[in-house]
Amino acid sequence: MKSFYDGKEILLLGGTGSLGKALLYKLKKQFPKIKGVRIFSRDEYKQWQLKQAIEADGIGANVSFLIGDVRDADRLRRAFTGVDIVVNCAAMKHVGACETNPIEAVQTNIGGAENVISAALDCQVERVLHVSTDKAVYPVNLYGATKAVAERLFIDASVYRGRNYKTQFACVRYGNVFGSRGSLVEMIRRADGKSIPITDKGMTRFFITLDMVTDFIIGRIEDMDSGMIYVPAMKAIKIVDLIEALAPGNPTHEIGIQKGEKLHECLVSSEEMRAAFIGDDMFEIMQHDLTSTVSPAYTSEMAESKPETRLDKETLERWL
Repeated sequence: MKSFYDGKEILLLGGTGSLGKALLYKLKKQFPKIKGVRIFSRDEYKQWQLKQAIEADGIGANVSFLIGDVRDADRLRRAFTGVDIVVNCAAMKHVGACETNPIEAVQTNIGGAENVISAALDCQVERVLHVSTDKAVYPVNLYGATKAVAERLFIDASVYRGRNYKTQFACVRYGNVFGSRGSLVEMIRRADGKSIPITDKGMTRFFITLDMVTDFIIGRIEDMDSGMIYVPAMKAIKIVDLIEALAPGNPTHEIGIQKGEKLHECLVSSEEMRAAFIGDDMFEIMQHDLTSTVSPAYTSEMAESKPETRLDKETLERWL
């Protein structure tokens, strides 16, 4: 049976990160008739590492590596030439780094988004999927604020298409990914008996596995409608339960909520819930139809308190 991905040229921006690498492996293994995959990132050493890995695993054919930065509009246009699908994973992602490098965060996460949109329109890319975060909902830090603006840019980008442009733009939004580079899980595993700082014993977060995220992204590329935000129905867990599952008996100490942190994250705002289609496994948000009665926002506190969505320790240990 012919697949949607057969004969497609795919560009992964920020392709040497945890998500980009996982997407590359899954696309190459599940869809062998893909025309090619382009990995675009700034770090030549990480590109070299990834190239060695995929060649050793026998999936290096038709994978090309492009050095560049989403801040460079001219480089993006060259990279987009002949591409059918773009997944934008490129961003400054760490809250602390964005707070101490605010202009660079804006240039990458907002200016970079603008450049991606312009290049996609100029090169008539078929589909563009932007990767966002739950921190874009009611943002309290610069990282979340820049991602919120980037979401709006991609959702509203279709107004620039005109009648002759075929490009569709959409977003996916999710929370913390187990095992991603620099994640909380990584920090806990490195504790090695040392006391782990926790901000508040009641703090909750949404979690999802890398495998689930890649499946979700691949599915949304295939069935996407322009102007949509797609949000997987994620499970939530208390941070103290996560620590206990990963490092049983490891000491902890409370340090209070830090700058730019929330006690509970929000996956879908109350305003967005007006226009959200709630399925079994995701929310589909039409941003241009926020007109009906306001519903409660979908927060990690709400999800953690529901038995049917709570991430229990047995499930967590199986995932990890």
